[in-house]
Amino acid sequence: MSEYKHSYERKTMWVVLLTAVTMVVEIVFGLSTKSMALLADGIHMGSHVLAIGLSWLAYIIVRKVSKNEKFTGDSNKILSLSGYSSGLMLLIFAIVIMVEAIERLYNPVDIVYKEAIMVAIIGLVVNIASAFLLHHNHEHSDHNIRAAYLHVIADALTSVSAILGLAAAMIWDIPFIDTIAALISSFVIIKWSIGLLKDSGKVLLDIEHHHENHEPHHH
Repeated sequence: MSEYKHSYERKTMWVVLLTAVTMVVEIVFGLSTKSMALLADGIHMGSHVLAIGLSWLAYIIVRKVSKNEKFTGDSNKILSLSGYSSGLMLLIFAIVIMVEAIERLYNPVDIVYKEAIMVAIIGLVVNIASAFLLHHNHEHSDHNIRAAYLHVIADALTSVSAILGLAAAMIWDIPFIDTIAALISSFVIIKWSIGLLKDSGKVLLDIEHHHENHEPHHH
């Protein structure tokens, strides 16, 4: 277990806690202010709490497993499986947001803008803080930390689109801009989750030879 992985485990834990709190706030306000983009951001964050939580769990499992002599498998596979699972979740959540947003286009509602924007900004700040926490050395990275990092960046993007969408909708009084912002977010999420599924899937299926094995295994 390299010392990188150990620091990743600690950082991942903090990000899970930070994101979980923000997610609850965003979903509650998304519902109460009726902002689709904010709700999308909150749900999206929720998927990240699950995903980054998985990453954190994966690090703990790898640490336990690497102490266990009986385990002969490749512990990198555990990290890739975690990455794959979170990619799958992202994909599902993105599709849910799109369906919701399209329905919203047909049935517009009044949005409480100022509160929604405030909360979206808080969300963005948390995401930026998390991104700094999860920033990793590329040569020492694995699918797991990359997945967690991508989740946070994707989150920051949806926060930005929620803020811009809400601001524009408020200034010009066009509620559907909020919906468009939610749709754009979901397209971005879909694109990224598919990339993540491809990359981590390759490792799981042994399609590409492990290039991660340049450091000797420590028992």
